[in-house]
Amino acid sequence: MRFLLPVGLITTTLAIAPVRFDGDKVLRVKLQDEKQANIIKDLAKTSQLDFWYPDATHHVAANMTVDFQISAKESQFVESALDQNQMHYEILIHDVQEEVEKQFDVKEDNPGRHSYAKYNNWNKIVAWTEKMVHKHPKMVSRIKIGTTVEDNPLYVLKIAGKDKRRKAIFMDCGIHAREWISPAFCQWFVYQATKTYGKNKIMTKLLDRMNFYVLPVFNVDGYIWSWTQNRMWRKNRSRNQNSKCIGTDLNRNFNVSWNSFPNTNDPCQEIYRGPAPESEKETKAVSDFIRSHLKSIKAYITFHSYSQMLLFPYGYTSELPPNHKNLAKVAKIATEVLSTPYETHYTYGPIASTIYPTSGSSLDWAYNLGIKHTFAFELRDKGRFGFLLPESQIKPTCKETMLAVKFIVKYILKHTS
Repeated sequence: MRFLLPVGLITTTLAIAPVRFDGDKVLRVKLQDEKQANIIKDLAKTSQLDFWYPDATHHVAANMTVDFQISAKESQFVESALDQNQMHYEILIHDVQEEVEKQFDVKEDNPGRHSYAKYNNWNKIVAWTEKMVHKHPKMVSRIKIGTTVEDNPLYVLKIAGKDKRRKAIFMDCGIHAREWISPAFCQWFVYQATKTYGKNKIMTKLLDRMNFYVLPVFNVDGYIWSWTQNRMWRKNRSRNQNSKCIGTDLNRNFNVSWNSFPNTNDPCQEIYRGPAPESEKETKAVSDFIRSHLKSIKAYITFHSYSQMLLFPYGYTSELPPNHKNLAKVAKIATEVLSTPYETHYTYGPIASTIYPTSGSSLDWAYNLGIKHTFAFELRDKGRFGFLLPESQIKPTCKETMLAVKFIVKYILKHTS
């Protein structure tokens, strides 16, 4: 049986075929010294290296492990350059397209139901937000905090137990489009919170005493694009003046030390900061919402991937925040708790020294605004799959992360006024 597509749809479908990554590789290079770091930087000028870790060329430094994606066309040239310079490297992914397709390794149990063990596209997530409100009308409400460049809604789910006026936690997922495990966790959190309320003692206590504001997908347009056109897309989808390059890195667009790194001012870079702080509709909507709830919000938690880290401020300076010891203590115990079910090892510390320096990040912005407990999770894994974590790892990732989040929230409930 043949299905005929409307002509208009055929032309738009043909106009932009999704990007394929056949034969693309992901290489990991362990840099011994400054000379080797410079070789990578030089290669980045002549070849299209898509940096997975760190997220840009200027972070590349001696004694660092660097992961990058390279096209099939250029991989031979890059590998022989590494060989000639006697640089140690391994191939993490031999065929990126193959891994993109192998991500979906969990079968649908019940196609009609929302699956927490699968990656869900934006349409499924929107339908799920409606379903959660409908299913738990006394606990869950959906707040539209703004719209994106492409006019998609930005929804925050508010989850609350009995008392409505109390401390709150703000959580967001999916600020970078390709980090799919992140929105999967936000969905899992809402599901577990509503499912176990009244049954699980800790969760019931937390929800009775705190409000949770959960933004399941921060970068909606980018997330849609990563599903439909380019699995490796990171930024949002705003058009840049005087440039053919699309998008701003929303996690460089917050009004904190926004202009401190000159390397973030190129619209073609993955870490482009945008034309001004809060220039992006998504960043502005989130900033406005947090500012308007500042009296009640006691913690800000954001979820990224990958590298298995629990980070806290600062990213834009190596100076430590005033409550550094307290943040480190909470992070230390949270990572220990996280490791209990599957022995997943996380490192923790300030952004600048633990992962790499960043400017304009949501974490530093929230901290400087006065929210003194701010944390960023870099979820699984450590690079074997990177951004292409298979669905079979969603549940274990969410389960272990949930334990750490519950610990952090319990601590905040007890120790903040």
